[in-house]
Amino acid sequence: MFKLAFICFVAPLFLLFTNTSSSHNTSSSTNCPTYHCKNGPNISYPFWLSQGSPPDQYCGYPEFGLICSDHGDPIFSPPPGYYYYVKNVDYGKHSLNLVDFDTANQTCPRALHKVPLGNLPLSQSSLNLNLGFYYNCTSYPSGVPSIKCLSFGVKESFVFVMGNETKGFDWLENCEANVMVTVMKDQITSDNGLMHQFAGAISEGFVLEWRTSSNCVECEASNGLCGYSNTRKEVLCFCNDGTTRSNKCDAGGSSTGLSRLIIGLVAGGIGALLICILLCIFRRQLSPFVSKIWTTRKIDKDIEAFIRNNGPLAIKRYSYSEIKKMTNFFKSKLGQGGYGQVYKGNLNNNSLVAVKVLTASKGNGEEFINEVISISRTSHVNIVKLLGFCLEGKKKALIYEFMPNGSLEKFIHNKSFETNPPLSWERLHRIAEGIAKGLEYLHKGCNTRILHFDIKPSNILLDKNFCPKISDFGLAKLCSKTHSIISLCDARGTIGYIAPEVWNRNFGGVSHKSDVYSYGMMILEVVGGRQNVSIEASHSSETYFPHWIYKHIEVGSNLPWHDGMTTEENEICKKMIMVGLWCIQTIPSDRPPMSRVVEMLEGSIDQFQIPPKPFVFSPMITEVDICTTSNFD
Repeated sequence: MFKLAFICFVAPLFLLFTNTSSSHNTSSSTNCPTYHCKNGPNISYPFWLSQGSPPDQYCGYPEFGLICSDHGDPIFSPPPGYYYYVKNVDYGKHSLNLVDFDTANQTCPRALHKVPLGNLPLSQSSLNLNLGFYYNCTSYPSGVPSIKCLSFGVKESFVFVMGNETKGFDWLENCEANVMVTVMKDQITSDNGLMHQFAGAISEGFVLEWRTSSNCVECEASNGLCGYSNTRKEVLCFCNDGTTRSNKCDAGGSSTGLSRLIIGLVAGGIGALLICILLCIFRRQLSPFVSKIWTTRKIDKDIEAFIRNNGPLAIKRYSYSEIKKMTNFFKSKLGQGGYGQVYKGNLNNNSLVAVKVLTASKGNGEEFINEVISISRTSHVNIVKLLGFCLEGKKKALIYEFMPNGSLEKFIHNKSFETNPPLSWERLHRIAEGIAKGLEYLHKGCNTRILHFDIKPSNILLDKNFCPKISDFGLAKLCSKTHSIISLCDARGTIGYIAPEVWNRNFGGVSHKSDVYSYGMMILEVVGGRQNVSIEASHSSETYFPHWIYKHIEVGSNLPWHDGMTTEENEICKKMIMVGLWCIQTIPSDRPPMSRVVEMLEGSIDQFQIPPKPFVFSPMITEVDICTTSNFD
């Protein structure tokens, strides 16, 4: 109730301030209307529009009259014979962007000249750069760009320099004429680029800044707006009370201002009283809604603070408007995951990207934190590259390199061989080896060990050369290399790939060996899935390999798909099965590290020992969630 009373007390003052401010602006806008030509920016104080002869009385600096060209562009003409397009006006910074009428849209400079400022209340901006142009030169220093441009007399030579780069050379003695041309600095990116950039820089023009006209200083100091009378040939001052004076506004409008203060106070008080009554009536109904908004904003602030303190400086941050632009307003959808959709996008450099837009978020946004922080710390050929991210309140997105061949899942669970032809055994072996190297890097190659916790075919992406890249780090966990066992407040992963110790600590501690288990289950699924073996229980590999295939390996019998395979293909198939069975051992210590898995895949099958029969089953749930926690470590 104290907060409510405070609002009721402060609101009238706020509304009073708002009303008095708005009345001031309304008066000014009434006296000084906004004009515009067919093209170009709005024309308002201190500029004014003059078509043909100037009006008898106008608002604005006398020197700042503009005209509209035949094509509808605003033109600024300080002295007769000089014309400049008004490309843009920044009323907040008191600056305008001008383009020389004679050089606009010209590939070569023509009648180049500096704007004659004279006594105008204008000055050159610090954003500008002066280029020195010389033509019809008998000689010039080596290294100075030289172009053939327009004919001036006999020769057709034209050279230009920047600043004082050619001290000691007398240009005026060796050239017939010269002129200094003003352009914007950001249009000339390097000295070597002058040759190709100067024409475009001239077309972009230059910037001038205006200051208060000497005749209008007193008027603006008295809170008026400057104008001019052509009839009386004198400066006018338009005041807020609607009067026009010869030099400045005085206290004559104070009574009107006082009336407006009283009206504003009464109106503001009544409005604030109504708001307080409504808040009292609906306080209970609004309380849960306000609480939810407060919680959401707190989570967003926590994420912002965490990325600011730990985030990657090299990863570019995009606005949500840029995300919509690069995805063509989410036109091409590539897929959908548990936390959002993935769309095809295009960066400014015409490189394709995959944009993951997170439409759902659990807990305190840990999946977004994990994705940005973990991938930003990696750099490996078998890890998907994060190119940028977006965090704008509830709107979150991640930008990845585009993988034209999609995920591994569509090839191993392929129902249409015409759409996705089956992969060869040699290619499957290379894919298995690449994934193993990527996991080995996450476990040992990074400064901080990264446990993925969601290795499965849909999270393995294939580039145009079918090089595998591990993706989707939403469930990842960062830990120190010195700690072999980590603590989890939750079970995380996908049914069919979760290591036993992740959901039941009686099997052992959670460590990098948990990723080894998921990798093994995936490899067994890769081997079986390519032969279109019936897959049940949501593609769970364990329903057809860990129990069924082990007896074939144990007794040395031929595999059911042995017919039609070459000796090399059969060896690859058996090697991948043996690796998979070793990786899915029930006890974590019995599983090999990923470095050993790489050695096994690169070695000969003759060196393999038949692994012990794994004891495999899964928790009787269909989905495993991340627990809600505020700890982002």
